[in-house]
Amino acid sequence: MGAANKSIVLIGMMGAGKSSVGRCLQRRTSRVCFDTDELVVAKAGMSIMEIFSQQGESRFRDLESEVLRELSPNESAVIVTGGGIVLREHNVTRLKELGLVVWLEADEAVLLERASRRGNRPLLQTADPRTTVSELLRTRAPLYETASDFRVETTRLTHDDVCDIILAEIEARMAVPHK
Repeated sequence: MGAANKSIVLIGMMGAGKSSVGRCLQRRTSRVCFDTDELVVAKAGMSIMEIFSQQGESRFRDLESEVLRELSPNESAVIVTGGGIVLREHNVTRLKELGLVVWLEADEAVLLERASRRGNRPLLQTADPRTTVSELLRTRAPLYETASDFRVETTRLTHDDVCDIILAEIEARMAVPHK
């Protein structure tokens, strides 16, 4: 299946812009958009904050893996993932089966500012969110690197700019003959 027919899978830290860029890609490509966090909420019948507080992060990660397995590799979609989806190796394998994996990254300070806007991030409910983001980024960046086909630095870009870069990369990959 060529790059044009594969799903566009967005990974990266909370605050990198995955949800906003996902909506932009959905508008511009007319593809259906699946957000794994939204799918987890629907499956669990409770918010992510409630899942974390009542059932723990491990249960959330189990649900995240379940909804990822339920997505079809035969559908050309935009798939927005939660920041920790790369923590389980089988999830990374599945992401690659689903499509072209794009790592959205941003400066640490920008990630913290964006992720803190709504106050609904369970992993930021700590005494020192700045240190938490720094630690999460330190442990997850190598996983994002391994999982991704390419990355886009979003710090100083608009959502439309990021979409332009992603769509141009897909077009360039279609133009290159595959071996």
